[in-house]
Amino acid sequence: MNNSGARGAVETVWRMESARIVGALARYTGDFALAEDLAQEALAEALVSWSVNGVPEQPAAWLLTTGRRRAIDTFRRRSALDERYAVLARELSDEPGADELFSYDAIDDDVLALMFTACHPVLSREARIALTLRVVGGLGSDEIAKAFLVPVATIQARITRAKKTLAAARVPFAVPESHELDERLGSVLQVIYLVFTEGSYASGGDDWIRTGLTDEARRLARMMVKLKPEPEVFGLLALLELTAARFPARTDDAGRPVLLEDQDRRRWDSAAIRRGRAALERAAAAGRGLGAYGLQASIAECHAVAESVAATDWPRIVVLYEALGRLAPSPVVELNHAVAVAMASGPAAGLELVDAISANGRLGASHLLPAVRGELLSRLGRREEARSALQEAAAMCGNSAERAALEAKIRALE
Repeated sequence: MNNSGARGAVETVWRMESARIVGALARYTGDFALAEDLAQEALAEALVSWSVNGVPEQPAAWLLTTGRRRAIDTFRRRSALDERYAVLARELSDEPGADELFSYDAIDDDVLALMFTACHPVLSREARIALTLRVVGGLGSDEIAKAFLVPVATIQARITRAKKTLAAARVPFAVPESHELDERLGSVLQVIYLVFTEGSYASGGDDWIRTGLTDEARRLARMMVKLKPEPEVFGLLALLELTAARFPARTDDAGRPVLLEDQDRRRWDSAAIRRGRAALERAAAAGRGLGAYGLQASIAECHAVAESVAATDWPRIVVLYEALGRLAPSPVVELNHAVAVAMASGPAAGLELVDAISANGRLGASHLLPAVRGELLSRLGRREEARSALQEAAAMCGNSAERAALEAKIRALE
């Protein structure tokens, strides 16, 4: 096998098995940062070995065995300075082989612990996202950097700092105790949600949707449903599936944004809609009431089942946004509520709410507020005010595709 073939095989195996490999190594060593380093060393060795000897029959087990062997070597080197490492090296040497340790009985706990560790609240939001995509998602630093439009060195620095922070804070590699599980689960779900949001509404760059990020977020959400089938986890998965179902119609052939009222709903992904609605049913079946993600999924479901914008159950969406605003208040929720009110009760009613948000200084740094305000003013026939608001939105917008759509609206008002 040539080098390119070996690299392709390594990348494929790593993408599929990275969480299990790093998780198992972290369990062996009790050191999350070391486990990730050992896994990367095993990958480097695989690139050389597989190009010469071919891909082994069990490539994931090969990587795990190599990582485990390097862990033993590392502890033996350190034993000269600290007897505790000599003990660890002996314990690892005496353990069963990778085929036994890489068992499915332990895999779920390993991956779950990995998710909770990578998303620990002691880390910054940016660090949690980068570390999760690296060790759980199996993405390289270059892939993460490209997705978030930052230099590779920035991503590498975030990951390095994150591992040092976890070590300094002595964060254990373990699933949290029951008394802190809900809070920590929220941190994991937030990371997945943020990854999806950045992909579905790209804050910068040329692409309106970055499907690489949204697909990865959905994969992580499905993984969490299997590992931790809690109602809010199902709610998040439902939200991601129902939102992603509209992606095929959200852009035209040139990649330009297509507004909801102009989308060809026949292009929506019916399979994703079915998956999303099924997940939402599971979230509701627990009988605890829907959480923030479940409420957002319910809003997405209203869109998914409607034949058109006019036929959408806007009064129900208004009620759902009101509930969401009480459960998880934010200026963006308020703005979306105002849009729903405008659709249910007319643009004047929506504009009144938008102006109230503006008067309070919320969302002042976002292009979303003037964009919505401009749209409502346009529908009210106040063309000059609408043009001014849309020009403000275009000047603040960081995504070129969305900015082009705003500029098209401005030209239509001339």
